[in-house]
Amino acid sequence: MNKTIVVIGSNSFSGASFVDVALDQGYKVIGMSRSEEPSSVFLPYKWKEGRDFTFHQLDLNHDIDEMIRVIKEHKAEYVVNFASQSMVGESWQHPEHWFMTNAVSTVKLHDQLRQLDFLDKYVHISTPEVYGTCEGLVQEHSNYNPSTPYAVSRAAGDMSLHSFEKAYNFPVVFTRAANVFGPGQQLYRIVPRAALYFMTGEKLQLHGGGHSVRSFIHIRDVSDGTLRIMNDGPIGEIYHLSTTRNISIRDLVAMVAEQVGVAFEDHVEVVGERLGKDSAYLLDAAKARNTLGWEDKISLEQGVEETIGWLRDNLDTIKKQPSDYIHKP
Repeated sequence: MNKTIVVIGSNSFSGASFVDVALDQGYKVIGMSRSEEPSSVFLPYKWKEGRDFTFHQLDLNHDIDEMIRVIKEHKAEYVVNFASQSMVGESWQHPEHWFMTNAVSTVKLHDQLRQLDFLDKYVHISTPEVYGTCEGLVQEHSNYNPSTPYAVSRAAGDMSLHSFEKAYNFPVVFTRAANVFGPGQQLYRIVPRAALYFMTGEKLQLHGGGHSVRSFIHIRDVSDGTLRIMNDGPIGEIYHLSTTRNISIRDLVAMVAEQVGVAFEDHVEVVGERLGKDSAYLLDAAKARNTLGWEDKISLEQGVEETIGWLRDNLDTIKKQPSDYIHKP
């Protein structure tokens, strides 16, 4: 396989996992992120040697011209974009930063990408947050009803892409995944955060009692689906990637506590809910299953066990890493 994928946001949890899966499938991969590569403990594509990957430290808000130059130099057939300001609660503090990255700079990137005649597919990694709080299973044609600056900024970028697809036949496909987790995830996300706190004797704060319901899906299953969508998804289509199992945050944390071997009641403190928190968004992934042959294969229990094992195996290194979200405008 000689085809090249440019992965924007390759340092992100989802981006790094996708790079790993794409390399396993024989693609040449070029990564781009605004920060230098973090510790290899967070980069599964570095857990194996001798792979065709190169990295460029480039910022979507400042380096679009250089990003396009690299894409042109390699005549990359595919661009997969994971880059975004992605924290929901924090988006209320500096909403203009979220709109600059997720809407303005993203649209600037798309306007240059649409002019590349060698680009076969642009995969836009969107988010179910654009739907807001929903009842029942959400399908891909559901209306946008975003409820936070993060979600509104992502919806704006998505809507602009829809107009580009109609006006220019821009070869975009969209993915929206349920809550991802697995080894290598940032330490401020709920599964690794809970496990790390339980291992080190700290008390975990559970917002709103943890009654929000989500579907948690292993990142390797999502990366496999994203690659299938890149290869086989028709232009303009949206695909959901989710399990059929839903669980409250409280029950998930209780599962982590049980697997770590601590008492939930002794290590969890209930605090107030976050502003604009959606109570539920449950995705219908039948389209990806029925048209792309995709399925999720890793159970929640297995994935939690893997994540705990990753933390234990790398605990000395992980303890030295930042455990809280650090905002970068």
